[in-house]
Amino acid sequence: MTSARRVGVAVDFSSCSIKALQWTVDNVVKEGDHLVLIVVRHASNYEHGEMQLWETTGSPLIPLSEFSEPAVMKKYEFNPDPNVIDIVQTAARQKNIMVIMKIYWGDAREKLCEAIDQVPLDYLTLGNRGLGPLQRVIMGSVSNYVVNNATCPVTVVKS
Repeated sequence: MTSARRVGVAVDFSSCSIKALQWTVDNVVKEGDHLVLIVVRHASNYEHGEMQLWETTGSPLIPLSEFSEPAVMKKYEFNPDPNVIDIVQTAARQKNIMVIMKIYWGDAREKLCEAIDQVPLDYLTLGNRGLGPLQRVIMGSVSNYVVNNATCPVTVVKS
């Protein structure tokens, strides 16, 4: 018997990341896998308390049962999207998978690559924002950076 795969999905709760999550649940996740939602928040979103301890390593792994508990999520100053909770609860029930979340603070490009090695992940899916060529030059493409620097297979789901 093989060990469970750790399948990651970068989730920022935009429509393209929710589409990437749904695509991953429909096409990649198999029974017994661990689905890891990787959330990267801007570094300015934390200023005090426990979150400063997690700046380097990210939050502890947060199980699905705690996603919708306001007291737990308040500790992270975070409120997950109900659509995401619905998708992962349905997947956990139907596919018999474990769903966990890990929150990082900082630059999404760097933190997603760090998550691949720290969790560690066997696979990562992320959505793309559909930036034009000029916007990609100015803002940088998270998906392009991750595809070129990740140490595991990466799929980019177009919006």
